Amino acid sequence: MKIGMNMLLWTNHVTEQHFNIIDDLKQTGYDGIELFLGEGDLSHYSNLGNHFSNIGMGVSCVASLGPEENIASPDPKHRSAGLDRLKWSIDRGAALNADVMCGPFHSSFAYFTRQPPTSEERSRSIEQLQKAAEYAAQADIVLTPEALNRFECYLYNTMADLKTLVENVDHPNLGAMYDTHHGNIEEKGQAIALKTIAPYLRHVHISENDRGTPGSGQVNWREVFATLKEIGYDGWLTIEAFSTLIPEFANAINVWRDYSPSEEIYKKGYALIKEGMGI
Repeated sequence: MKIGMNMLLWTNHVTEQHFNIIDDLKQTGYDGIELFLGEGDLSHYSNLGNHFSNIGMGVSCVASLGPEENIASPDPKHRSAGLDRLKWSIDRGAALNADVMCGPFHSSFAYFTRQPPTSEERSRSIEQLQKAAEYAAQADIVLTPEALNRFECYLYNTMADLKTLVENVDHPNLGAMYDTHHGNIEEKGQAIALKTIAPYLRHVHISENDRGTPGSGQVNWREVFATLKEIGYDGWLTIEAFSTLIPEFANAINVWRDYSPSEEIYKKGYALIKEGMGI
């Protein structure tokens, strides 16, 4: 099991100027970091990946799709653009030496038709993710699409929904991720949700209900950690929290205030995971 920290608390584009933060995370005890793949060429990510390898920090990454990159769209141009974007992201994940690429890339983030999901939309998403998984296999990266809460997504909201996606894609390089923040909104209970997705669970985000310091809010952490141990999960446990440091990015994800000091988030969050998992 590995404990990670998502760099979106500080930035949506990691560069050398953030290495001091990563050094602090390593000193705290983190096994690795998670980066958002938003911009930058292959050489940028290769240089980052070499640095992280040299200091002994593992990497996972986050990808998303824009409005005209929706792989569930009826427009073939949008589906093609979405697959191209996923391949672009996989290439950069490989340059980082990442082992997991997570995110809500089963469709476009915060895009709504104002109707419930249709079987045709899900079929189109499945078809493109099968192609993306084949491409990811060449890079030895596991894709882990994410179910989001109803205010950020309509195609996949629950682990029961996500399970059908993974089973239909049916590829070893595509699993599932679970985010405790979204689960706190959409699921009947953290344990039920985790047990539902357990056979396919390859990535976990540790995130409080308000996106602040894990352990300071309403998420039932005792239930989360007990269930993770019960199902034998041994992948990344990565803290995801947000701030207003990058206004444009914060506005895009509806973050309007700072929830907790960043140092408190990563230090107390790390301690919570260590205690909860008994490691």
